[in-house]
Amino acid sequence: MKRFAISAACFTLAAGTLLAGDLNKEQKRLEECGTVLQEVLNIPENIPQAVLDKVDCVVVFPSVKKLAFGVGAEYGRGAMVCRTKERFNGPWGAPAMYALEGGSVGFQIGGEATDLVLLVMNQGGMNSILSSKVKLGGDASVAAGPLGRDASADTDAWMKAEILSYSRSRGVFAGVSLEGTTLRPDNDASGDVYGHPIKAPEIVRGHSVPVPEGGHLLVTVLEKRAPYNDSKSAERH
Repeated sequence: MKRFAISAACFTLAAGTLLAGDLNKEQKRLEECGTVLQEVLNIPENIPQAVLDKVDCVVVFPSVKKLAFGVGAEYGRGAMVCRTKERFNGPWGAPAMYALEGGSVGFQIGGEATDLVLLVMNQGGMNSILSSKVKLGGDASVAAGPLGRDASADTDAWMKAEILSYSRSRGVFAGVSLEGTTLRPDNDASGDVYGHPIKAPEIVRGHSVPVPEGGHLLVTVLEKRAPYNDSKSAERH
């Protein structure tokens, strides 16, 4: 009986390892988005809680790299998670995959990879990003996000911006300008994550889309750190 119990335990462990290894490329990327956001929010001088509590959506791009040395073009793939309900005042929903292209961020040296976190602060920015490819700084206003105690000094800047952007490179976390880059839904990647064709509006605006494999950490981190949208707190009641 004891030998059977040990064998069963070994089988369960092996099965769990196999399932973890069965994640496809995009599901693994989604899982990495959760890891990056968790690490970023554990940095002492990170995104101010007062800002995080007012976001409608969060976009994470792990390991953004230059397309070619000296060209200045950036290319990244990641995921966006939004609060549910029509006014983005509900719990965090399922993630949609996104791509960042073009422009010159100006914080990379050589082939250094950089993690990016974008905060969508209002419905205007959300509507732009959700529908099609948008140019940051043109179609949607973007600003370098405030950090820690500096949030109060930059109130006007982050209150007016539709999107706030942050970077982490070589252990340094800072607000960064992403003007000139483009952001678009990566519907092919979303299809790979969910196992069937699906577009960003269906995921974000869908009422019953379950969180897919690889996405649980990303959603759990947000539910723990920013469970309510304080800018719309009255609408929850």
